[in-house]
Amino acid sequence: MRTKIAKIFLLGALASATVSSFAIDITGAGASFPAPVYSKWAEAYQKQTGNKVNYASIGSSGGIKQIREKTVDFGATDAPLKGDALDKDGMVQFPAIIGGVVAVVNLPGFKPGELKLDGETLANIFNGDINNWNAAQIAAVNPGKKLPDQAITVVTRSDGSGTTAVFTDYLTKANKRWADSIGSGAIVKWPALSTVGGKGNEGVSANVSRVKGSIGYVEYAYAKLNKMTTLQLKNLDGKFVSPSLDSFKAAAAGANWSSSPGMGISMTNQPGANSWPIAAASFILMYKDPANKEKSSEAIKFFEWAFKNGASTAVELEYVPLPANVTDYIAKNVWSNIAK
Repeated sequence: MRTKIAKIFLLGALASATVSSFAIDITGAGASFPAPVYSKWAEAYQKQTGNKVNYASIGSSGGIKQIREKTVDFGATDAPLKGDALDKDGMVQFPAIIGGVVAVVNLPGFKPGELKLDGETLANIFNGDINNWNAAQIAAVNPGKKLPDQAITVVTRSDGSGTTAVFTDYLTKANKRWADSIGSGAIVKWPALSTVGGKGNEGVSANVSRVKGSIGYVEYAYAKLNKMTTLQLKNLDGKFVSPSLDSFKAAAAGANWSSSPGMGISMTNQPGANSWPIAAASFILMYKDPANKEKSSEAIKFFEWAFKNGASTAVELEYVPLPANVTDYIAKNVWSNIAK
């Protein structure tokens, strides 16, 4: 009997050792925009394959820095690199998920979607021209609403951020003064005097939740997870829309991914009556000739698995999964350029 039990334990140990010996752990870092869905995908992928995906939500600039330093197997950025930078670095780039950047406020008494802003007014808040919630410009787009006599605190990202790049790209399109004096980028000089910085979407969410009278910008999943008050925004067609899976899909409907090197297109201020004006994709960066080909291949397997099996998880978190024709394009035209 003891011999039989010993054999069972030995077989179990050998099986465990075999699984462990074939398990491959990979690392990625970068954008906080997609972090909630990457975390859920990684958890499910490990349960199914035994392989672990460690993703650090450090901001897009940090992700670009780490992949360039070759300390991670893939980098993630919401501000896509341009074709010449990809060529110089010897990297490929592809979108992994689509979502929306939303304006969130801390104004007691207001429910999500009860307040509206157009892009011109939103930019004037973030550039410091509008400092109080009962300002005439805000009242003009919210007729009949009792706005509080409350000072506005602007909450922004303190780190190099693709979410900031997307948000300021929209403000640049919506407000000429913003375009001429501030512009867009992962890091900008915020002009409003009452500005508070937060690291990552996590930090902005925490600060807006903490500071009464504040306004900030985060990826929609963070607003949902933290039960934050979102605003309606006026889109290119002149319609006020709320952030939702459907409005993000509408904005992405006309995306021409092959029109830009590295598939790095902008989806802000897209036409369409139902389009959310600050939609965006989050991108993955990998080397064409990776130092560790086994880990690079595993990273591709992870995203291939996510594209095939992770759509429902993405939808639950209010992200838009990539359509099948886009993932097919990535497999045939992007991953095919990565040495195995």
